[in-house]
Amino acid sequence: MRLLLRILRLFFPSRRVRRKRESRVPIPKPPQILSPPARPDDACVPALTPAPEATPQVPAPGQAEIRGKCYVVDGDTITIAGKNIRLFGIDAPEMDHPYGKPAKWALYRLTRDSEVRAVVQADDHHGRIVATCFLPDGRDLSAEMVRAGMAIDWKKYSGGAYRHLEPADARRKLWRADARQNGRMPPPARSDPSG
Repeated sequence: MRLLLRILRLFFPSRRVRRKRESRVPIPKPPQILSPPARPDDACVPALTPAPEATPQVPAPGQAEIRGKCYVVDGDTITIAGKNIRLFGIDAPEMDHPYGKPAKWALYRLTRDSEVRAVVQADDHHGRIVATCFLPDGRDLSAEMVRAGMAIDWKKYSGGAYRHLEPADARRKLWRADARQNGRMPPPARSDPSG
């Protein structure tokens, strides 16, 4: 009988237990989408800002910032306010690659309890926003990930801006990311053998 009661309590907790669990969930602050700073020759043109009741839209490339607490997806992707953001100019291992999970946790430790500022650069072919992301103290997240040896510079996109920060063994350690950049990565295996 006691076992049956424990099982029932496990699947049907009392209201008090549910309220206690629900009270632990933090409520995130709404993100701030800011307009770009006005140039001196635009003094007579008011800066456009979204109405407070309007839902935030994806900012136009190079024209806006997204600010807020972030959720780390992997070593080079974060989410702020439901927008997937790819860190500009770097490549980190995927979650199923060697060093994928350590790269994610390194980025998590960098951004934990911080408001991240993402300056939009472009959109990528996966529907993500590509942005240069900064910590409150002004550090560039891409540079910090490369410096930590958890990501490598992607010259095709960055122009080599982060290459000087790579540790000596970074490309050997993150060989799959390096192979992908150089077109040596085999295509993913198909899950459907019929075609």
